[in-house]
Amino acid sequence: MLTKITIIGIVVGAIITAIGVVALFSSFGLQTVKVDETFAIGESTTYSFQAPAHAIQYLNITGKSFDVELKTPYGGLQIPRDTFKDDLSLEWVHLIDGQSILEIQNTGDSELRVYGTIETVTDPIMFSYHIIVIVTGLVIIGFSSGFSARKPRGF
Repeated sequence: MLTKITIIGIVVGAIITAIGVVALFSSFGLQTVKVDETFAIGESTTYSFQAPAHAIQYLNITGKSFDVELKTPYGGLQIPRDTFKDDLSLEWVHLIDGQSILEIQNTGDSELRVYGTIETVTDPIMFSYHIIVIVTGLVIIGFSSGFSARKPRGF
């Protein structure tokens, strides 16, 4: 006979396991990340991401004045640190697998807006995180099932 604690544990473990499985399967392949951020006067940011060959990146930067530096994998678009005014549209395609690094600093006297889309691949370490979540859910189910088999001492 299943006890109340066993049923609660099985349900919680199943939910955690399901979340891990869904996250694992949704992280495979090319991911499109929508960017729409605003930065105050003097703020800076860095976008660093891995992308496969032929991934298309698009970002639009709008503000009074801002510094931009872009580094892409070998043979791709490179922008040495430079100051831009009003509006800058960047669109590039990764020629090879690799990492792009975009550094932006707001040097103007108004807010800076960055929006666009970035195509990226999931960091390989995320695979391990998803597996850990799945295993945690299964462990909770296992411990909970043990409560209905025989109550341990102290419970």
